[in-house]
Amino acid sequence: MSLIQILQIVAALATIATGLFSLLAPRKVTGFTGLEPVGGRGITEIRAVLGALFIALGVAPLFLGSTAYLMLGIGYLAIAAVRAVSMIIDHSVVRSNVISLVTEIVLGVVLVL
Repeated sequence: MSLIQILQIVAALATIATGLFSLLAPRKVTGFTGLEPVGGRGITEIRAVLGALFIALGVAPLFLGSTAYLMLGIGYLAIAAVRAVSMIIDHSVVRSNVISLVTEIVLGVVLVL
């Protein structure tokens, strides 16, 4: 197994970990994401989108292989591109956004290699 393959597995596991954290502790993601859920509906949305979807996106490459790693990488790079533009347009160049942007770029590049 090559170093890049190991890094891709780590990236998939990090995606799963993000999803698990969001699923199990949705109120704790508000401090980092800036999202403030309103009532049960908001909590459900965090669990479903940031939780279940990220878990599924991280698990898929572990079973489906190289094409799924590539798709996850493209997803991270798309998120990074939109975040970068939004940070400028929305004047939201703050620490948590910069950390997210760097993380998304690194994971995206690792996954598309």
